[in-house]
Amino acid sequence: MISYILRRTVAAVILLLVVTAVTFAIFFLLPRLAGQTADQLAQQYIGKSPTKADIEAVKQNLGLDQPVYVQYWDFIKGIVSGATYDLGPTTAQCNAPCFGYSFKTHVEVWPQLTSRIPVTLSLAAGAAVMWLLGGITAGVISALKPRSLADRTFMGIALAGVSLPMFFTGQLALFLFTFKWPIFGRDYVPFTENPSQWANTLFPAWCSLALLYSAIYARLTRSGMLETMSEDFIRTARAKGLRERNVVAKHGLRAALTPIITVFGMDLGLLLGGAVITEYTFSLHGIGEYAVQSIKDNDLPPILGVTLLAAFFVVLANFLVDLLYAAADPRVRLS
Repeated sequence: MISYILRRTVAAVILLLVVTAVTFAIFFLLPRLAGQTADQLAQQYIGKSPTKADIEAVKQNLGLDQPVYVQYWDFIKGIVSGATYDLGPTTAQCNAPCFGYSFKTHVEVWPQLTSRIPVTLSLAAGAAVMWLLGGITAGVISALKPRSLADRTFMGIALAGVSLPMFFTGQLALFLFTFKWPIFGRDYVPFTENPSQWANTLFPAWCSLALLYSAIYARLTRSGMLETMSEDFIRTARAKGLRERNVVAKHGLRAALTPIITVFGMDLGLLLGGAVITEYTFSLHGIGEYAVQSIKDNDLPPILGVTLLAAFFVVLANFLVDLLYAAADPRVRLS
């Protein structure tokens, strides 16, 4: 098990390096391949009517006059150990992990990201619990009673959940439960300040996300359970006199969890990287909302920071999924 964890850790680190290389190439290498010079790149970071001295200062600070491999090394070094920017008469120290300074607000990107992570984490964690409980329960009931009224009802709701876009269900939940019937609050409250108010303000957003994702998990669970419950080992377990609930939970559901774990890891990783539409709809100041605002402002460092942070969450989620595979199925460790 330890060797398996070490192998997966090394693979995750290599994947993160590949992601940083690709992200760096998109933002810094592709424009040069398209024909832009270092002066033109620096001019984009300044604004309208820059002077020649301003362009030279930006080129020097960002290292745009250096070879690409030197720029990439400085980029990695800034993430690992921080960076120092020469601002003329003074210098600015950007602590690790350094993603630079926002062109619009002139503040470090990393503190802005860390202040928004709790909002996105709260949104993703609460919704994940709801869609896992709702989706898996609905899928198991539908698989145990195929073509019944319960099966058709759950699958109909699942079809509606998959078909309805988030901006529609989010706006509908916001209108019904915040404006027409003001049951839930609108302003986000941190969990550490007031847990009940924290849950109260996030509940409509959780429900909107859970409706979308639980539909997917219900269909996955149903198809997996229908296939698993007809296997020989299920008939053997029943022949041994095991209770039906033990047969379903310990043998049938566990065998059907493999694709659910895979999809859950990807979904949770992507949500932690920013639930853009949900955060924007419910006015939650999370990573997704920060990304949208940065794109509107054409603010490169925050966009770069959000991209790398989202990639980190996806890689981390896949790493945890690999560990869950090994815990659930010993054959994975041997392979």
